[in-house]
Amino acid sequence: MLYPKIKSAQVIDNYTLLVHFSNHKTRKYNIQKLLNKPTFFPPKNFAFCKNFQIDPSGSGIIWNDEIDISEHEIWINGTH
Repeated sequence: MLYPKIKSAQVIDNYTLLVHFSNHKTRKYNIQKLLNKPTFFPPKNFAFCKNFQIDPSGSGIIWNDEIDISEHEIWINGTH
């Protein structure tokens, strides 16, 4: 199944992203649940969490070469 691509995203409060998709819908996604996974967010640093980019293809949000979240994860597990 194809999922809509990410067009933009912003942090709206502590560790919650508001993600805008190509189908004009949005999802809120709280990344705080991922902070307990050492391979995901080694530094539990809010400033680091705010420093992300949208993948040029719209297929995810990227923090660095090792840390990202796919559009699928945000679309399925985000809230309306």
